[in-house]
Amino acid sequence: MRRTFFLLFLILMGNASVLVGQFNEKPILNLENEDKALLNWGYFLGFNQYDFKFDYKNDLQDILVNKSVGFNVGLIGEVRLHEHFDLRFEPGLYYGSRTLGFPGFSEESDAIREVKSTYINFPLLLKASTKRIGNWKPFLVGGVSASMNLGSNEDSLDDNSSGTFRMKKQVFNYELGFGIDFYTEYFKFSPSIRGVFAITDELVPDNDPSSPWTGNIDALRTRGVFVNFTFE
Repeated sequence: MRRTFFLLFLILMGNASVLVGQFNEKPILNLENEDKALLNWGYFLGFNQYDFKFDYKNDLQDILVNKSVGFNVGLIGEVRLHEHFDLRFEPGLYYGSRTLGFPGFSEESDAIREVKSTYINFPLLLKASTKRIGNWKPFLVGGVSASMNLGSNEDSLDDNSSGTFRMKKQVFNYELGFGIDFYTEYFKFSPSIRGVFAITDELVPDNDPSSPWTGNIDALRTRGVFVNFTFE
């Protein structure tokens, strides 16, 4: 996942370098006062792909993760701190699904667990932007977030022996990303790519300490990539 994230960064920066060469003359500036207000508001739509990072107790066969694409939607509140720095709060709803394949089982009903997650995410982010270049401006963004997983099954009395994979409801993360602000005639449009990395263990182990599903898992943490499109 980190290599994919780095490759996307190189592609976006490479495209940015091409765009610089296309703005040799001063263009007509759109929304010249867009970034001067103390407070700014908007919303975002996007896609995500969640993964898991496992820490194992013993060096046995790994658990396989089949990732799928989910969707994101949320709001943006921004406070201008400086010409190049903004503090952002981006509460949003993130839906994703992962399928786990556990080794050592002959029956598919035992080996496969579909993990559907609906996160309500509350990130507090610092956005660092370059100087505006015509009608676009690259930026980096990073910070911390707290998430509530509505599909965690944390309170369920059933575990994997009954087909239920359980996770903790509350998750804490750090997030890092980059993107570009494009100033159109009517609004600011900002595509961005961001990685999210859980810093807390999310696993609720099975009731049996020697469970063939969770007995060898020391910790489980979410990893994910967000592709968001913001409108401000």
